[in-house]
Amino acid sequence: MYGVNIMTMNKKTIEDIEVKGKRVLVRCDFNVPLDADGNITDENRIVGAMPTIKYLADNGAKVILCSHMGKPKGEPKPEFSLAPVAKRLSEKLGKDVVFAADDNVVGENAKKAVGEMNDGDIVLLENTRYRAEETKNIDTFSKELASLAEIFVNDAFGTAHRAHCSTVGVTDYLPAVCGYLIQKEIAFLGNAVNNPVRPLVAILGGSKVSSKISVIENLLDKVDTLIIGGGMAYTFMKAKGYEVGNSLLEADYIDYAKEMMAKAGDKLLLPIDTVVAKEFSNDAESKIVPEGGIEEGWEGLDIGPESIKLFSDAVKNAKTVVWNGPMGVFEMPSFAKGTNAIAKALSEIDATTVIGGGDSVAAVNQAGLGDKMSHISTGGGASLEFLEGKDLPGIVALLDK
Repeated sequence: MYGVNIMTMNKKTIEDIEVKGKRVLVRCDFNVPLDADGNITDENRIVGAMPTIKYLADNGAKVILCSHMGKPKGEPKPEFSLAPVAKRLSEKLGKDVVFAADDNVVGENAKKAVGEMNDGDIVLLENTRYRAEETKNIDTFSKELASLAEIFVNDAFGTAHRAHCSTVGVTDYLPAVCGYLIQKEIAFLGNAVNNPVRPLVAILGGSKVSSKISVIENLLDKVDTLIIGGGMAYTFMKAKGYEVGNSLLEADYIDYAKEMMAKAGDKLLLPIDTVVAKEFSNDAESKIVPEGGIEEGWEGLDIGPESIKLFSDAVKNAKTVVWNGPMGVFEMPSFAKGTNAIAKALSEIDATTVIGGGDSVAAVNQAGLGDKMSHISTGGGASLEFLEGKDLPGIVALLDK
């Protein structure tokens, strides 16, 4: 199956090359949230980049960091500047990180800062998406970025599914290897799906079947059990002939859901009860109904206690679990019970637990159980595309061992 090859193939890492005295361009994922005053409100991604940055600096590389932030749409916008990241990096590393404030990213400030670097110094370039060429992977910008360095390191798994100048284009001009974060993602996600210790259980949630079709198809052949919860479960309920009231429903995917259920047989677990509410609000009137019991005027917003028990029992003996997508509207405390219960069940089992990006990560962290999971993926879209079995261009472009 395509996709397996790249994730099990050994890619060269920062430890496979000589970095001392070399100018090393590192693509990080510093796409962090800022508050109105420009303070970073969640620095997980900065923390994730630390091991690679420290290794390179400690081993005498001249470290040139680059990243995007937000969607400035190819023009300089001060609210998307990486200046706050440079400040926070300096504090965390205990050494000065020079910020090259060029609106064109590779400008006079960057060239001067890089020219003056000593071994172990660190420079951060401005937001790569200030340049319209970045997301279109246009050669001119790739060349400019590459001109600053002698080696390229990709450590931004969160953008590995995008073929941009700073993830793929530069690899045409520089030898390219991966950093520790991408290495970890490949190891955990790759092994969990393609070489798991069994039983392997996958838990899929979130709102839409349409966004997870390829994931379901790719995982069905590989897992021992596939659990489906969240908004996408209602399309499956409808496919079983049940009414779903005002619940989220993708009518175009009912036939697909029937097909998947026929193919999966008893591998597939769906909710057997539902927490329904009169309206989409935390304080709405709510009740628990059994399978098939959602009445007109009510909508499903979480899995019920019997489903929690069913799903928790299903993961008890698992040796590998991959989870992508919440079980309900976890942002509302009244409808977060299902998601929190699954997080708790995973925190208590003796298994490799891989949380795949986006809302599942937020949910696990919200439940205070992040440190109880084997691996929390830093890439929402990237981990999803990986679970679909797709090649990730940012990883394909790296040198093989």
